[in-house]
Amino acid sequence: MNEEMKYEAAMAELQSIVRKMENDELDIDQMTEQLKRAQELIKLCKDKLTKTDAEIKKILTNS
Repeated sequence: MNEEMKYEAAMAELQSIVRKMENDELDIDQMTEQLKRAQELIKLCKDKLTKTDAEIKKILTNS
């Protein structure tokens, strides 16, 4: 996975996956693949949020 992916792009891709699942647009093989991708995207988003939170706390502490 591209670690340089922007948070917004990851969220947009996640929303697309959810929409496809809700609209029954995926067969079972695609669903498995998309669920794995969704897990990767969720981890990326959580990691970015955690990193951003730590950076903000560091900045506020040094102010």
